[in-house]
Amino acid sequence: MPALAEIIAVLERSYPPRLAESWDAVGLVCGDPAEDVARVLFCVDPVEETLAEAEEIGAQLIVAHHPLLLRGVHGVPADTAKGSLVHRMIRGGIALYCAHTNADSADPGVSDALAEAIGLVVDRPLDPHEPGGATGIGRIGHLPAAEPFAQFVQRVADALPPTVPGVLGAGDEDRPIRTVAVSGGAGDSYLAKATAEGVDAYVTADLRHHPAGEHLAAAGTVPALVGLTHWASEWPWCGQASALVGAAFAGTVEAHVSTRCTDPWTIRATAQ
Repeated sequence: MPALAEIIAVLERSYPPRLAESWDAVGLVCGDPAEDVARVLFCVDPVEETLAEAEEIGAQLIVAHHPLLLRGVHGVPADTAKGSLVHRMIRGGIALYCAHTNADSADPGVSDALAEAIGLVVDRPLDPHEPGGATGIGRIGHLPAAEPFAQFVQRVADALPPTVPGVLGAGDEDRPIRTVAVSGGAGDSYLAKATAEGVDAYVTADLRHHPAGEHLAAAGTVPALVGLTHWASEWPWCGQASALVGAAFAGTVEAHVSTRCTDPWTIRATAQ
């Protein structure tokens, strides 16, 4: 069995920590780099549900996209929500490693996994780190053939794990869609960039009311919008990262993708 440090080395070759934003908190949160690892769970959120899943499958490592301790803390007492998780992982011999904005910007990264899931051929980053570069936030790609917007929205819904809020579309249902920008996670700050790139549709999560409304009301042709939940937009990355570790340690490490939906919205009501 490989040591935890060896698995981290594989992850950091694909998702270099130097690509992380300055405000981010990536890397090993808890765990002994010298300990052996036979089973890994990949998930979006390091929360009670995914920790329980790791315990059930006997994992020695959780690889999560979102950081557990993003903002500075002065302690992790066991009677706090995040502190209780840290204590539980340490007692259970489960390490936690987080790859966040470094995985967003990597090539391939979070948005490549989202693009692949919905059947796009990736052409370039939406917001590259440097002109002509391969790393950066979001991706621009194209479908093999154009299809009506309503059909495209359904394509996205069919490709991603179900959530209670579902998938929303904003635009003419008959509009032909061929070129598409995607950004896993909250991406309404890239609306102007997607518009400038002239794509037919933009797929992202956490679209806010005012930015979306102002975007759609702008003069000229603007991309149609497809709104996802944050968790669903980033979940395909778990399969990508799992495949990396599975291939690097074939026959010695079991790489599992979490099947627990950790999207916070659990009830949907409509007027009677």
